[in-house]
Amino acid sequence: MKFLQTLILGNLMILSLGLSAMHHENSPESIAEAWIKAVHTGKQETIDFVTKHMASDGINAPGRYVGFGFTYNPNAEPGTMVVTGIQPDSPASKVLKAGDAFLSVNGVRVNERNMGKLNFRGKPGEEVKAVIERDGKRQNISVARGVISTTYTKEQVLRNMNTALAENWKPDEANIVEVMSKDNVVYVLHWAKDTDEDSSLPYEAYTVTRFVFNEEGQVERIANLSEDRFVLEQQGYTISR
Repeated sequence: MKFLQTLILGNLMILSLGLSAMHHENSPESIAEAWIKAVHTGKQETIDFVTKHMASDGINAPGRYVGFGFTYNPNAEPGTMVVTGIQPDSPASKVLKAGDAFLSVNGVRVNERNMGKLNFRGKPGEEVKAVIERDGKRQNISVARGVISTTYTKEQVLRNMNTALAENWKPDEANIVEVMSKDNVVYVLHWAKDTDEDSSLPYEAYTVTRFVFNEEGQVERIANLSEDRFVLEQQGYTISR
């Protein structure tokens, strides 16, 4: 009888530990950590993970910047910049249309060598002159830079990932330093080392990724805070007026 009780208690303990581990694997903390690891693993791994764990109405908010407010596919024909999307209520929304191709920006020609020199970023309110091609015709435009608060829906996030070239998705160490949570919010501090595409120079940086989970345990909002200025300084860039 005592042997039977011991066996039952042992089985219950094993079952309890299994359920606990299962809960841990699906906890917000473990999903947030696994999300970061997927991004550092490969293109398809990231797409599969986002598809499964991002809420259908989820939002990716990569951060604010000063500029025009448009997107283009960097993996299209090298040295070309064709507008693929425009942020609503941005400076670009008043001037640009999807399909517009930039030919020059403030006198700098758009080509493979100059992609990192185009003057889209800078002081807000400052006018930037550019030449575009629309419906086969050249057109001069002028756009005043503004503060852009970019957000992407799940559909847009997956579309952007699908347009990326798998060979440019370099696997590396996730280097997760710390995971902290409060209520339905999880913060992941992680470190990465990479090489800038424009300058071909290496850099390292810490990034804090903030996840907000809904009641179903899916990610409804994700945002990053990174050492952007530190990254630039490692490549020799300075900020001046």
